[in-house]
Amino acid sequence: MEASWRQVVGGRGRARGRATAAPSSGNGIYLRGAGGGREKGSVGAAGPGASPGGAATAAAAGSSARRSPAGSEAPQTSVASELMSQKKFEEIKKANQAAAKKLVEEHFSSSSEEEGDEDLEGKRGKIVANTFITYTTQTDGDVRELERTKQYVNEAFQAGAMTCLICIASVKRNQAVWSCSGCFCIFHMPCIQKWAKDSQFLVSSLTDDDFGKRDYPWPCPKCRFEYKRSDTPSRYYCYCGKVEDPPLDPWLVPHSCGQVCERDFKPPCGHKCLLLCHPGPCPPCPKMVTTTCFCRKAKPIPRRCSAKEWSCQLPCGRKLLCGQHKCENPCHAGSCPPCPRVSRQKCVCGKQVAERSCASPLWHCDQVCGKTLPCGNHTCEQVCHVGACGECPRSGKRFCPCQKSKFSLPCTEDVPTCGDSCDKVLECGIHRCSQRCHRGPCETCRQEVEKHCRCGKHTKRMPCHKSYLCETKCVKMRDCQKHQCRRKCCPGNCPPCDQNCGRTLGCRNHKCPSVCHRGSCYPCPETVDVKCNCGHTKVTVPCGRERTTRPPKCKEQCSRPPTCHHTSQEKHRCHFGSCPPCHQPCQKVLEKCGHLCPAPCHDQALIKQTGRHQPTGPWEQHSEPVFIQTALPCPPCQVPIPMECLGKHEVSPLPCHAVGPYSCKRMCGRTLDCQNHTCKKECHKVTEIDSCTTKNKAGPECLQCEEGCSKSRPPGCPHPCVLPCHPGECPPCVQMLRIKCHCKITSLYVECRKITTADVNEKNLLSCCKNQCPKELPCGHRCKEMCHPGACPFNCNQKVKLRCPCKRIKKELQCSKVRENQISIECDTTCKEMKRKASEIKEAEAKAALEEEKRRQQAELEAFENRLKGRRKKNRKRDEVAVELTLWQKYKYCLLPVCAVVVLVFAWCIAHDGD
Repeated sequence: MEASWRQVVGGRGRARGRATAAPSSGNGIYLRGAGGGREKGSVGAAGPGASPGGAATAAAAGSSARRSPAGSEAPQTSVASELMSQKKFEEIKKANQAAAKKLVEEHFSSSSEEEGDEDLEGKRGKIVANTFITYTTQTDGDVRELERTKQYVNEAFQAGAMTCLICIASVKRNQAVWSCSGCFCIFHMPCIQKWAKDSQFLVSSLTDDDFGKRDYPWPCPKCRFEYKRSDTPSRYYCYCGKVEDPPLDPWLVPHSCGQVCERDFKPPCGHKCLLLCHPGPCPPCPKMVTTTCFCRKAKPIPRRCSAKEWSCQLPCGRKLLCGQHKCENPCHAGSCPPCPRVSRQKCVCGKQVAERSCASPLWHCDQVCGKTLPCGNHTCEQVCHVGACGECPRSGKRFCPCQKSKFSLPCTEDVPTCGDSCDKVLECGIHRCSQRCHRGPCETCRQEVEKHCRCGKHTKRMPCHKSYLCETKCVKMRDCQKHQCRRKCCPGNCPPCDQNCGRTLGCRNHKCPSVCHRGSCYPCPETVDVKCNCGHTKVTVPCGRERTTRPPKCKEQCSRPPTCHHTSQEKHRCHFGSCPPCHQPCQKVLEKCGHLCPAPCHDQALIKQTGRHQPTGPWEQHSEPVFIQTALPCPPCQVPIPMECLGKHEVSPLPCHAVGPYSCKRMCGRTLDCQNHTCKKECHKVTEIDSCTTKNKAGPECLQCEEGCSKSRPPGCPHPCVLPCHPGECPPCVQMLRIKCHCKITSLYVECRKITTADVNEKNLLSCCKNQCPKELPCGHRCKEMCHPGACPFNCNQKVKLRCPCKRIKKELQCSKVRENQISIECDTTCKEMKRKASEIKEAEAKAALEEEKRRQQAELEAFENRLKGRRKKNRKRDEVAVELTLWQKYKYCLLPVCAVVVLVFAWCIAHDGD
């Protein structure tokens, strides 16, 4: 078994001696399987820093060096070498692109990439809540039984927590994984497959006869839980095993399918897990069942299925095995314990009585039985026993010591020797005893034989009972395949290697503590605590991951002493590196004013260093700016001091360092002598002439008013005041004002003060020109009233003509009545008769026109049919269709004017008859 980091570089294990090339990092470098050497003339010979183009050039150069010297073959060889170079260049290009793509995918899909702390915590909380929601609904929100499972789920999100112990690398979200059913540790799918394969090969290779035939198990790298060969993972499934190749979903637990787990609880209770597909063990069953206690005396009560076995704490009361006493322990599970009481009991033979535990009534004393056997000559030699003593062991037929002759003698006599040779097989297992039948053990074999040593390399003549061991040391390799046996006269079954392995584990920190073995070592069992700077917060990771695992974020306060003049630094969390700049107020006493400096602490400000060497030309590279840490002086005091401006407009707070007379930049605003305007100068110093006068009065430094009077005029007066700017009211306006009359035709001249002081009625009289109103009424007639304001009254009395609908009857009526639709004129019978005749004439004309259209269409149809018939003849002639015209078609242009004249004369006669 080789770890993933040993597969190519070391060239050890079963891959030893193979010359298979494999790209190491996608940059065109190929390593050999044996020792990692480069092949001669291969692409990898270009070196680690060689570009694809360089590698292709080297390949082309190598191929050109092997060209044939024949001139005729030179062009063909050149073309072939160019094609081969181009082919190699394309292969290297594809390999580089694949490696870059894989690197980008691993970078963005890594489980160690961190998002914002707040977003990550919120997202993780939602996913965990959704995973446990089906369980918490059964437990009314109780999550105490979920702590172990919650730890596995949190580790799935934590950066660097999920580590493959085989390759000591992070388990990323988009990688296929396998989870052990014993310890729930997660491994990469390729890593666990290679581990299982190497484990089975290592065990099966110890016996060559059974190699590959027996079903050897393979262990979990962490908990050593054994799996069958058929249990070797071949496909990537989610934790619950329902979905193959579960898709990557950022809102689910990594490697989860998002469905309900539904795995059977352990120990099995008949229910299934209610959580969403999750890592780690399933929590205890949350279902409610009704069960009774162990002794079944209490009434059944509803309890959690995971805690359905309970004790009522009442005495058990069941009869113990002694058959005399009852169990006094509280209600308990399983069988009752042995009786704890003590009583006087006889031994099995009944000779002794002792106080013993009631739980063990049968016991044996240490006295020999001593009863007389049935023969009457001997006594029983057994120690305290049960039942009859049995027959005398010396009664019946007995054999001699060599077991060749049988004698029938009384039990009081010993069996004699038979006098024949013993002939028992000696301890050497080859020769037999040559003595006569004898009592006791046979002597050792003293025959001299040619003996081979244990390893079979040397022979020696020596007594048979002695063993022969040569001094030759075994040179075979032990099962570790690293050390020689070195045992004297080894028979070939070399013992396992007793030396320590001592190889550096994948963590690069420890060495293998196991006995020297074949294959790769087990993962390092140690764990390392990655601590924050202060050591309060730590994360436990597998040994070897401490160099790539980011330290945890500690919530404790930083305990480092301040580096500035303050007694304590600002509160901030534990961190690595230097503390952030101090932002506390400086609070140093300023020399000029005595105030405290409110600026942030500036004892360790970063200042760009100036005056460094300047480059003499563009060929010299510009050095990066250097910042030095130094203490800056306190800034000017900014404490606000209230100060009044020069013009005494406001009291403003000024910085302490800028206290003094100042202008507020406003206009002076003091009232001038005219009492109408104010000083327009910018805020300036004003000399108070008389302190008793108004405070806002202008001083000698203010401007003098040079403007005209700008007071508001009376409503309607468009003329300005003739006086310069003055205090008090303006005189009345006596200028003439030209105005239009109500009808807007005549211009009138009136004094301005009359118009401005008149009321509404007086203004109407002043604006009247005394002429008739020229306005037109809605009926079209002129207004009869005198020039007036507003709308004209609608009372027109002028006569107008009114006609019937056919315009034949005519009458004169009053205009106002006609406008009000009070009178209307209807047509009489004469009008109706005229309308009827006119309609008849129109119908006759329409009918004649329709008949004319039909005749014309019939004529065209006949002409078309005649033309079709004429085409079938060779000498066709044009058919002339003679259309006979009607009287109306011949004389319609003459009859129409005559009819019109007759109708007009008839209408005129009817109209005069009516008048």
